[in-house]
Amino acid sequence: MSDSDLICRVRACTICEQELPLKPKPILQFNPDAKILVVGQAPGAITHEKGIPFDDPSGDRLRHWMGITREVFYDEQKLAIIPMGFCYPGKGKSGDLPPRKECAELWRHDLLSALTNIELTLVIGQYAQAWHLNLPKQMTLTETVKQWESFYPAIIPLPHPSPRNNIWLKRNAWFETELLPKLKDRVSEII
Repeated sequence: MSDSDLICRVRACTICEQELPLKPKPILQFNPDAKILVVGQAPGAITHEKGIPFDDPSGDRLRHWMGITREVFYDEQKLAIIPMGFCYPGKGKSGDLPPRKECAELWRHDLLSALTNIELTLVIGQYAQAWHLNLPKQMTLTETVKQWESFYPAIIPLPHPSPRNNIWLKRNAWFETELLPKLKDRVSEII
């Protein structure tokens, strides 16, 4: 199957339609030439409505963390965005529900296999980290992000850039002083 056939099939996917609060709308950014892969959780309600990944305050913060412009971020030849779930999963008690597992089971291996030029993978949030880093289940997001140097330079685990994580960012000042400068340097080196 060609890369364009694969993307068409992913974007037409309706496998978990009965489980979603809104009509399926798989959202990702993909080009086999991309050098940076951003792995998020799943689109939020704003992203579902706009159809553009990270086109919200979380995306603004993520681009700031990376030290890049919107133009660079949305250049699919430079950056692929493949969340763990491609459709908005709905609201839970303390934010959005976890990404649907069907996406990873059906599409993740084929998509990642087609990305042969990736030099850096940003793994955002606990679901993405659990899948990509094969960590012990008891390991917290904070513990994982604190160990970022053990994955560097190929992978950098990150907390979600959501404004909801402002308290986490205040409690973990090392993130801004130690990790973010290395993240910006690595992104700049690749771009």
